[in-house]
Amino acid sequence: MTSTDSTTTDGGVAPSEIETRVVKKVARRLIPFLILLYFVNYLDRTNIAFAKLTMSADLGMTETMFGLASGLFFVGYLLFEVPSNLALHRFGARLWIARIMLTWGILAAALAFVPNVGSLYFLRILLGIAEAGFFPGVLLYLTFWFPKKYRVRLMGLFLLTLPLSSALGAPLSAAIIQYGDGLFGLAGWRVMYLIEGLPAVILAFVVWFYLTDRPADAKWLTLEERTWLMKSMADEEKELGDAGHQSAGKTLRDPRVIGFGLVYFGITYGLYALSFFLPSIVAGFKQTFDTDFSLVETGLIVAVPYAIGAVAMVLWSRHSDKTGERMWHVAAPTLLGAVSIPIALYLDSPFTVMIAVSLTAVGVLCALPVFWYLPTTFLTGASAAAGIAMINSIGNASGFGAPYITGWLTDVTGNAKAGLWVVGAVMLCAAILVVALAKRSSKPAQI
Repeated sequence: MTSTDSTTTDGGVAPSEIETRVVKKVARRLIPFLILLYFVNYLDRTNIAFAKLTMSADLGMTETMFGLASGLFFVGYLLFEVPSNLALHRFGARLWIARIMLTWGILAAALAFVPNVGSLYFLRILLGIAEAGFFPGVLLYLTFWFPKKYRVRLMGLFLLTLPLSSALGAPLSAAIIQYGDGLFGLAGWRVMYLIEGLPAVILAFVVWFYLTDRPADAKWLTLEERTWLMKSMADEEKELGDAGHQSAGKTLRDPRVIGFGLVYFGITYGLYALSFFLPSIVAGFKQTFDTDFSLVETGLIVAVPYAIGAVAMVLWSRHSDKTGERMWHVAAPTLLGAVSIPIALYLDSPFTVMIAVSLTAVGVLCALPVFWYLPTTFLTGASAAAGIAMINSIGNASGFGAPYITGWLTDVTGNAKAGLWVVGAVMLCAAILVVALAKRSSKPAQI
């Protein structure tokens, strides 16, 4: 899964024997574990989509209220994203990621006991604060360990967690809600929150003992391997020069950082619209197409677009690495997502709707790993900590906008059509913007 063969990479020469050995060894050590952490992270962030199917009636929630509850997570998340990533750079990944996981696990499990909508809102904000810094922190952490020519492929493997957590998490969450109803005297959706929150607490302690902050501390590498890796990463930092080491304040004002943040906003707008509303769309087939799916069947159907997207993501990332091309590997799939989601509104069977939705998932998921290569071409060190967090913060504002706007438009119009047209329009803008940014970049060869 984490293999990196001896073929040419990123348009360069074939790697040396020690390079191949070290990259494979580091990838085997870190990537599967980071995938596990992100699986739990994304599941705890988005399982509210399945809780909604029965929670809304219990708490008296409208579509707008659900959209607000989903989106409030990102209020706390955005406010603390940059400070959290700077703290990770200062205190080390091992300590900071363990802290993040412990606090988010406790709060995710606490959602099982919310008595009303107001307390749900409050805990979602706290959950966002607790999780802030995890995703950009892991991306920053990967830049400590892997030469940039390997990052798209390895980020693709890490980001494979997104479709995996949805493909596996959807039927898992649905099954817990359906079959766990009454366990511990709790409603099924409450049992789901409790069960899915606890793994993060356990993994927090594993992080402390398993992760290594920097290559210099990696006792699981030989001296020769550590020396090669440290020199390789130092050489790449030198290539970036002073531009890669600008102050955090200057980085946050960098037009490239803001521009890429807006591109990421457009891509993730589609991701969060799918994550929070696809279960409801499938459940709505009963009214639209006279179907009748159980909760578990709904979960299995929701898993299909993400399973297809997972395969496409890996193949697309490898193709980008093989060709060394980045811009169109972001723009083309984003455009695919922008076009396919409105088309789904006008199809006349559940099967064709799910084909269109699957194309949207493929578009969103294929764009993500290649996108995250781009900021690392001009950011490093503390500026990377600030810049990556800023891009992620701007982008994840869509985590508030997508569910809230989609939910509000659904309440106002009585269906999801207007909200999904907005999804397509926002993704189209992102596809256009990434091309414009690449064309105006001072380092086009790196993009």
